[in-house]
Amino acid sequence: MVIINGAYGEGGGQILRTALVLAIILNRPVCIENIRAGRKNPGLTAQHLTSVRAAAMICDAALSGDTLGSTQLTFEPRQPPIPGLYELDVAEAREGGSAGAATLVLQTVLLPLAMAHNSSTVTVKGGTHVAWSPSFHYLRNVYLPMVAGLGVDANAELLAWGWYPAGEGEIAVEIPGQAFTDHNASRKPNQNWLDRGELKQIKGVAVASSLPAHIAQRMSDYAARRLEKAGLPVSIEPQRVRSTSPGAGIFLMAEYESSRAGFGALGKKGKPAERVAEEAVKAALAFHRSAAIFDEHLTDQLILPMALSGYSGVFSAERISKHTLTNIRVVEQFLGSVAKVNRKNNTIQFQSQQ
Repeated sequence: MVIINGAYGEGGGQILRTALVLAIILNRPVCIENIRAGRKNPGLTAQHLTSVRAAAMICDAALSGDTLGSTQLTFEPRQPPIPGLYELDVAEAREGGSAGAATLVLQTVLLPLAMAHNSSTVTVKGGTHVAWSPSFHYLRNVYLPMVAGLGVDANAELLAWGWYPAGEGEIAVEIPGQAFTDHNASRKPNQNWLDRGELKQIKGVAVASSLPAHIAQRMSDYAARRLEKAGLPVSIEPQRVRSTSPGAGIFLMAEYESSRAGFGALGKKGKPAERVAEEAVKAALAFHRSAAIFDEHLTDQLILPMALSGYSGVFSAERISKHTLTNIRVVEQFLGSVAKVNRKNNTIQFQSQQ
């Protein structure tokens, strides 16, 4: 059994999710201790508990410690990833419901089901655009296109918008299976991944959900003016949609010749629409000036699929966060040494053992 210390590094939920993914794929029992010890409310929240139970479902795992607030979990897979139709709801994990991130639940089951022998469909209800997690638009427009380049195919659709505090959004993902097999191995970029190429466009959506339409229009207009002033090609669509909880936000995707990056910001009561837009624009401009190939969050999220795909090479990051270093450490507890990090020039040399 692999023993993982959940208090290591940044001490958050990514340690749990990465350990679950590797346990399923490698058919290795794992015990995770001190779960989310680095957080104000340690232990399993509704989002994490949903991820645990979803992970157990797709490999018929034996579980111990799968309760709200638990700081220790034992997870023992009994089958390889089982393709099928899965319906998950974060709200069911806690009385009174939850806006826990549906995207993070999806990322827990995506890679194992992508490596299953047949196709799967996963529907997750919960928060689709909430703080401290990738938005649906980041998942669909940045993460999935980039992992497709490593051999992981999936298509995501937003069925309902979900904001804090009610959540009740819905995402459906189609996963063909058979990732990293011979039929798609040619897509793996076994080379240094340092040049992102020219910027093709920045696309985005500014959303007012169960709020006045002018909020979306103001975010869209402000962001477009700022990016055009910087000389960047931009197209942002204002949208007014319905949802259980009202919400607002702007979500940008920068498409380069060899990479994508994403930036977003959420509104809240009393926060001007222009300030929301400025947060996303500021992040997009900072990344563009950096010349890095991956944004800070994508760097972290690609560690696991890179290790599983067998990628070898050097890639550059906007910033190597504590989150990324922690994720590498968890991967290496299962797979051995996979990466050498150079903090001086923000590069990571990958030499997967898979």
